[in-house]
Amino acid sequence: MTEKKQILKSASVITLVTIASRILGYVRDQRITLLLGTSALADSFVLAYRIPNLLRRLVAEGAMTAAVIPVFTSYLAGKPREEVWDFANRLFWTMAVILAAIAVLGMVFSPTVVHMFTALDPGHTAQWDRAIELNRIIFPYIFFIGLAALAMAILNSFHIFGLPAATPILLNVSIIVFSIGAVWGRFKDPAVALAVGVLVGGALQFLVQVPALVRQGMRFKFGLSLRDAGVRSVGRLMIPVFLGGAVYQINIFVDTIFATSAKMPEGSLSSLYVADRVMELVLGGYAIAVATAILPMMSHQAAMHDFEAMKKTFAFSLRIVSFITIPAMVGLIVLREPIISVLFQHGEFSSASTVLTARALLYYALGLPAFAAVKLIVPAFYSSQDTRTPVRVAIYALALNILLNMLFLKTFFQTFYNGGPALATSLTAYFNFFALFIVFRRRFGRLGTLQILISLAKVTACSALMGLLCWGMVEYSGFSAYESFWPRLGLFSLMIILATLFFIGMAWVIRCAEVEEVYGIATRSEVTPGRTMTK
Repeated sequence: MTEKKQILKSASVITLVTIASRILGYVRDQRITLLLGTSALADSFVLAYRIPNLLRRLVAEGAMTAAVIPVFTSYLAGKPREEVWDFANRLFWTMAVILAAIAVLGMVFSPTVVHMFTALDPGHTAQWDRAIELNRIIFPYIFFIGLAALAMAILNSFHIFGLPAATPILLNVSIIVFSIGAVWGRFKDPAVALAVGVLVGGALQFLVQVPALVRQGMRFKFGLSLRDAGVRSVGRLMIPVFLGGAVYQINIFVDTIFATSAKMPEGSLSSLYVADRVMELVLGGYAIAVATAILPMMSHQAAMHDFEAMKKTFAFSLRIVSFITIPAMVGLIVLREPIISVLFQHGEFSSASTVLTARALLYYALGLPAFAAVKLIVPAFYSSQDTRTPVRVAIYALALNILLNMLFLKTFFQTFYNGGPALATSLTAYFNFFALFIVFRRRFGRLGTLQILISLAKVTACSALMGLLCWGMVEYSGFSAYESFWPRLGLFSLMIILATLFFIGMAWVIRCAEVEEVYGIATRSEVTPGRTMTK
């Protein structure tokens, strides 16, 4: 199987299971709100879950895969298998002990941890007593999810993506099961049942991957060493990624501050949240899937010092993802109001809410190609065991984000209104990508930039024509005249199908290389190297 086919196959598998997980995640959230509503008990559960979940984002998933995959693949490339699994066992038990210590400390000092995440004085924390109790139940989740992330990184190194990507489904299913009356009725209240559901789901996410690890050769032979060279390499790589995650969280906090400014209209924060969820659906659907698939491949190539192949992998991934995100950007911009109205305009979410959210989506959509490109180029640095450069650039991007937010709020508020934070985030993403791209090109040499630009120009031209078609369909279909949900959904679905077919047809007519590559790979036919590989 060619490297291109491996990328597309892996990304497709990850995309399918991600969609299934998102659907179950919606059912999960619906069950939680059904049982707890917006009560004080609901606030306690959300707070108790958010604390270990934040640690999961900072420590387990991103940092673990970014640090483990490059080191593990270097062992696979240059060490005997017995030594590879000896390193894996030492890493596993070392991480298990560290994660267990974090879990125990989180449970013991749960009152302190909860108080750190609330704005109340110590004398007014009685209402958070339930959060402390629930946090003690949930906190061991970090132990299981950390080991699950380690298992995922090892399996990804063997290009096994489907099972690790499907593990969040088990978390959602576990919470849904524990939300059923026959189950939660055995606990003190629904919040405790849901907390236990989180813990059980985390354990399942790890345990379901154990048989796959055993089949690859892991025996879980006990071995603990903080002095092991491989373990220390993983630790050195994790620290910068952890700091990078912290920078990302600060960025969200900055956007929240400016979105809640007194000048902003009521509902600005929620409009940004909803618009961001729409964006995440596009990013999570394919861009993140490709990023997940290319990190092990580029790590293998870097371990073999095949930097030409690594550059070709990155360039191909950038073109394929841009082939999807550029028309998606245009579609989100032109169809922003129909998208928001169909998905969210129900109950308390009025037509005014749709207008407010559509404006935020407009400015977020402008940055969609950059958001996706950053997801691709950061793993390119991780593959060569460089986790520091993305963090340094992220710090500069954070400073730029703050400056742009201040500028848009104080000087251009009448122009951008509640979309200022979204536009600042989008522009910052372009800065982040281009800065990393320049550093990457200087370090590894030419990337076939001209071919990439030609490809992007063709895709942009097709997307612009598709945008005109979308505008015409919205303008002359009478979409706004339909008030009931099902006619609007049917008409909107028809517009999406027609726009997609039109874009693919135009791309085929002007011979976009990406159409030929995907078609050639799907039919197992050979594609001319000069047209498909970056030189």
